[in-house]
Amino acid sequence: MIIDTPPLEGAHGHVAEMYDDDLGSDGFVFAHTRAMAVNPEAHAAFMALVAAIVPSIGVGVYEAATLGAARAIGSPHCLLAHGRKALRAEVVDDAGLAAFARGDDSGFTDAEQAVIRYAERLSADAPAMTDADTQALRDAGYDDRQIVDIALAAAARNFFSRALLALAVPVDGPRGLAPETAAALLRAVG
Repeated sequence: MIIDTPPLEGAHGHVAEMYDDDLGSDGFVFAHTRAMAVNPEAHAAFMALVAAIVPSIGVGVYEAATLGAARAIGSPHCLLAHGRKALRAEVVDDAGLAAFARGDDSGFTDAEQAVIRYAERLSADAPAMTDADTQALRDAGYDDRQIVDIALAAAARNFFSRALLALAVPVDGPRGLAPETAAALLRAVG
């Protein structure tokens, strides 16, 4: 990554909040956080979008959409970070996450599996999506607001993941994950 990022020392405002969040939850500041700290207003807007999405779908569905999109995009940053978040929120267990990395989504509920498939399709070939893709979410029990928020969650992950990939942000070590699970997630991106 050739961009200069704000230093930890002397950080203030939203940048300090971003750094403090990482330090409080993981004990270090992620490279992707440092990269996004270059434009803290954009990061704040992204976080506001996430905050507007999660209430209707819940953390489990949000993480399923995020992980599905990240797997389709090939984002090691987001697979590792949201793998940790999904484990912490007890959305999936370690074995289910390792299986997910191998393309087996059975560690998630049937409804979450529908979300994963939808997020992957949106991330891989959104122009080819049809009402049938939305109907699959409806058949899984999601209402109109939830369907829109699932689409927004997957699209938001595309925005964030693709920015990190385009900026060649280094991937931090797989802290907070079992080594086998982290290795499986990294193999999922190639």
